[in-house]
Amino acid sequence: MDKWESQDKESVALHLQDKAVTLPDGKTVPPIGQGTWYMGEDPQKEQAEIEALRFGLDLGLNVIDTAEMYGEGTAEELVGKALAGRREEAFLVSKVYPHHAGLEEIEKACENSLKRLRTDHLDLYLLHWKGSVPLEETIKGMEKLKKDGKILRWGVSNFDTSDMKQLTQLENGGNCATNQVLYHLGSRGIEYDLLPWQEKQQVPIMAYAPLGHGKQQLETFTQHTELKHIAAKQGVKPLQVVLAWAIRSGKVFAIPKASSKEHVYENAIAGTIDLDEEDLRLLDQAFPPPTAKQTLDII
Repeated sequence: MDKWESQDKESVALHLQDKAVTLPDGKTVPPIGQGTWYMGEDPQKEQAEIEALRFGLDLGLNVIDTAEMYGEGTAEELVGKALAGRREEAFLVSKVYPHHAGLEEIEKACENSLKRLRTDHLDLYLLHWKGSVPLEETIKGMEKLKKDGKILRWGVSNFDTSDMKQLTQLENGGNCATNQVLYHLGSRGIEYDLLPWQEKQQVPIMAYAPLGHGKQQLETFTQHTELKHIAAKQGVKPLQVVLAWAIRSGKVFAIPKASSKEHVYENAIAGTIDLDEEDLRLLDQAFPPPTAKQTLDII
């Protein structure tokens, strides 16, 4: 049996529960979940990806995030297979294309996602990014889906501060449960205004790509002197420090992708790491926080 499979899964899950993030309606979610971008696109990897997602559930990583855009539905289909017999354990999130966010189109898009996911409801449904459909119309569509029991709550993705302010000024716009944006140690722009604004509104950030995106970014993190130093002190790997940093405030939950059991386990352990003031000071020196407004990073 592999090392990560022999660990006390219940103990890891309990650690994650202790760091749960609270949504506006009082629902709590673990600080680390599972992303699925690029998953479900290679049949030869399907079984390993399914096993990874199910292993994540064993460890308490019950937020599973996907989207109709990912592989044009193949990621949702994979998640549906992974959740067979275990749907009640997952906090299931999917996202709708902006061009499907009209009052009539959104219902059809949601129905299609539900069919691919083999479920009768989503725990959270997000507008993938802001498009040409008026937000008022999207909100009405989301609220109808809630009323019909097809989704339990809704939110947005890739919204900057001005977008969030516009949203919350609209009727029922204050029902937005989260905003999913790019956030990691090398991309801290949201800390200048978006993150503090959402904290004030008690709307948590859902961080995608919390380990960075692309080979160059990953190499920067894995080879960085300060990250290696802190990782050695904590007895973990540099990328685990990066993930622990992303959720340090208790107001952010992250959804790193992991397509192997080993990677899933490492992500889960990152949720149990406590960075001290010296660790955070060193990381601020190495990766300085923003001192001015920055354009929202999107990948």
